[in-house]
Amino acid sequence: MPPRRRTKRPTSPAKAAAKRTTSSTARTTSPTQGDQIVALAQRHIGERYESTTPVPKDNPSWTGPWDCAEFVSWLVFQVTGRLYGCRRDFGDPSTADAFTGYWERDVESLGTLISIDEAASTPGAAVLRFPNAAGKGGHIVISDGKGGTVEAHSPGDGVVTLGLSGRRWDAGVLVPGVTYSGAAPVNVPVTPPTTQIFRLTTPPMQGPKVQAIQQALKQAGFDPGVIDGTFGPHTASAVIAFQLSNRLQADGEVGPTTAAKLGVNL
Repeated sequence: MPPRRRTKRPTSPAKAAAKRTTSSTARTTSPTQGDQIVALAQRHIGERYESTTPVPKDNPSWTGPWDCAEFVSWLVFQVTGRLYGCRRDFGDPSTADAFTGYWERDVESLGTLISIDEAASTPGAAVLRFPNAAGKGGHIVISDGKGGTVEAHSPGDGVVTLGLSGRRWDAGVLVPGVTYSGAAPVNVPVTPPTTQIFRLTTPPMQGPKVQAIQQALKQAGFDPGVIDGTFGPHTASAVIAFQLSNRLQADGEVGPTTAAKLGVNL
């Protein structure tokens, strides 16, 4: 007598729904790579900042010093095993040089550009301030998804948590290959600076405020070139030198913090 064939009982609608719910919950509650980037960044709060310090991206035990781009590129490599924002994204991770200018390059050709508000509500997204027209300065941070940041900020502050609002930004960035939270984003509007930010642009910024900045730089011992009220490359270089000397964020831009240190009223 041939063996009886076992008939598979159909799954009840209730059980099928429960299975789908459980599976969906597992997907949404598992930490994404974006979440992992934030968590890893937060473990390094308080560590030292040093401008243009090379960081071996493949050293998981590195605890500083950092600069802003080296910190973010190291985080991305530690979580994904991929280089991004480096001079050679396919080079040796132990010697790969990260820079905000390379992040700007990669955003234009490899990454996904998003709004600052969207980046503010996306854990692990990068938020970038491009280098100036002379290719100097710039800044980059990691969004915590709640309007805050984790960043290698300055020699005076080291790695800290700050906010995105009230600061000037150029782009939000999603790195290719990184998984980000698929949940509905929290509405986190980012407010712009309340004062004008003076920096190197094309055409250059001009006026009495720029002249006051130049005079203050000259008095502080940092030569801005001709004091002509035009924010040119010499003035930008003097601003960066002043910022480094005073352990400020060396982005080459004169906002409220740098202006206050110079004694200039914006």
